[in-house]
Amino acid sequence: MKTYKAKKGRLMQGILLAMLVLPLAYGFLGTKPWKEKLRRIIPLTAPALLIIWPYLDTRYWVLGHTFYYKSGYIKGEIDIGSIRTILKGKTRWVGVKPALATGGLIVKYKRYDDVYIAPEDSESLIADLLTINPAIQVIPPGKDT
Repeated sequence: MKTYKAKKGRLMQGILLAMLVLPLAYGFLGTKPWKEKLRRIIPLTAPALLIIWPYLDTRYWVLGHTFYYKSGYIKGEIDIGSIRTILKGKTRWVGVKPALATGGLIVKYKRYDDVYIAPEDSESLIADLLTINPAIQVIPPGKDT
């Protein structure tokens, strides 16, 4: 089994930092007692946990003839033989997106399915997928589909 780390973009890091720092600053500033400050902080920082989980848990791996992805509560698997096309250097803002950065890969498989991923080493992942399925069409950045 070969595992690929997820690329972590600055946008995601900035959002996570803001979601943690702003509620803490709001909660700790002021002269209210500690008990009241904690009542403010806990509900305000809870949404940050929904971002921390995928941030720490996003990864991709190949096992046999199957490609797996996991990002927090989003997980899935793709038969590598069903992959038709990989678009390099693309960004998708909607749909299935187990990724933390822009400029990743859109993997098209079966007839109409696709998933957006952003591994740290895209070239290594593509090479490994091509070893298993040499019929995959890899489209470089800037080319239209």
